[in-house]
Amino acid sequence: MTAAFTIRLDDETLAKLDALAADTDRSRNWLAAKAIENYVELNAWQIDQIKAGLAEADRGEFVSEADLDAIEAEIQAKIDLP
Repeated sequence: MTAAFTIRLDDETLAKLDALAADTDRSRNWLAAKAIENYVELNAWQIDQIKAGLAEADRGEFVSEADLDAIEAEIQAKIDLP
């Protein structure tokens, strides 16, 4: 099932959307729906990951100090590359 709703875009964004629709042989509606689907999926995944991390923290499941030191050393080694 699908439902319709109205969205307002500034003139510049609408022009870019129309150009993209023409270039990809897709409708403005199809592109907007895909963009919203992708946005919702990505942000829902991110929120799920945050909730999972908070649940781990609530259970006291933290990374060890030694693991943090190893991660920091690895990052620092990459930064210090010539």
